[in-house]
Amino acid sequence: MREHPEIRITVLGSGTSVGVPSIGCACKVCRSPDPRDKRLRPSILIGYQGRNVLVDTTPDFRQQALRSGIERLDAILLTHSHADHVLGLDDVRPFNHMQRDVIPLYGSEATLRDVRQRFDYIFHGAASQSSRPKLECRVFDGAEFDLFGLPFQPVRASHGEGVVWGFRFGPAAYMTDHSDIPDASMELLRDLDVLFLDALRYKPHPTHSTVGRSLGCVERLKPRRAFFTHICHDLEHARAESLLPAHVRLAFDGLEIVVEERRNAG
Repeated sequence: MREHPEIRITVLGSGTSVGVPSIGCACKVCRSPDPRDKRLRPSILIGYQGRNVLVDTTPDFRQQALRSGIERLDAILLTHSHADHVLGLDDVRPFNHMQRDVIPLYGSEATLRDVRQRFDYIFHGAASQSSRPKLECRVFDGAEFDLFGLPFQPVRASHGEGVVWGFRFGPAAYMTDHSDIPDASMELLRDLDVLFLDALRYKPHPTHSTVGRSLGCVERLKPRRAFFTHICHDLEHARAESLLPAHVRLAFDGLEIVVEERRNAG
């Protein structure tokens, strides 16, 4: 078994594309006083050996960074180019200023093409009187790559008719916005301590997994711990979690997880 540095995962956001509470909604969950029912757009921070790797720059990234006290940012991984996963990209500028360096931005060829188009002012290279993020685009194609001594394995999944990428790092993996995980990708998700899975709601959705479908993945993959994310206002945290197996929890904003070595997996 390959050893890994101590890894700490911080859930920056656990909500769906519009967040919870949803604008204009007066449902029980949107009015809930439970802080675990307040869900910003989905993202995690992976910390190890003094490094911070961010998965997705949501529209809430500034708020997430301030709330979690993020003081440095060493790399960004993008799962795909939908608005709820990239629109906070401009807010990495303070990290460029503090670190006096560019930040590598990893994504698939299609994702980075969309990002260059949407954020043309960052990448066009022309002179500007305004500050802008300093990013270096790095394309991944499904092969494992190293980030500061920790291997990251991209894991391809379906997002409706589109493609989304998750990531395995050590004995942990983060999968969001998936409607289906193909068999070849499932094989990359075995022998895990921590597995994050999309679980939007109970009812079927064309581009997202459900609680029931993700429970099926947990049963098949048998991680030691599983956390459901990208949750909409159909799920009240306390009640929904009470119906789950003990090793399956709902993620919530601010949750911190220390990843442990997975031993005697079977």
